[in-house]
Amino acid sequence: MPANPLPQRPPRDQRPRRPQRADDTFASLDHAHRAALDMLAVFKRLVAHLDDQGLDVQAEALAAQVLAYFDGPGRHHHDDEERLVFPEIVSLGDGELEAYVRRLRQDHHWIEQDWRELAPHVKAVAEGYNGYELALLQAALPVFEALYVDHMALEETVVYPAARRVKAEAAQRRATVA
Repeated sequence: MPANPLPQRPPRDQRPRRPQRADDTFASLDHAHRAALDMLAVFKRLVAHLDDQGLDVQAEALAAQVLAYFDGPGRHHHDDEERLVFPEIVSLGDGELEAYVRRLRQDHHWIEQDWRELAPHVKAVAEGYNGYELALLQAALPVFEALYVDHMALEETVVYPAARRVKAEAAQRRATVA
């Protein structure tokens, strides 16, 4: 008799969220940036390995890691920023910060577009197929990496500190009222 399948989980956007403290939010976002840098390094190792050794089990494993990250946590991280950070910044009414948020949102779009171009090639490697273009990966990865790194630098040096201030001031006001 087959075991009962586990019940389907509701989509992520329909699941209840636990309230996050500001420091939890930014610790999570900072962790995601470190993970992105680590995964970009794995991606570079993958492309170098494909160039040196070709498609093999090690390339498949590296590609599976890259695919899992950029199809999962990497994508969700941008959703988290859109939900947890950007609205607070826009609410300040500071034109310069709003321009940075517009740029970061545009970056999210470009990162997504770049990944959509790269993903089928990485997936082919992960699945052990020769349906990838090494020249495309070699040309596109530096662009993808530079966009990601510049994007994270802007967040970490300008936008996150401003959002931290907003959240800290709001917490201070709540503490004063209570």
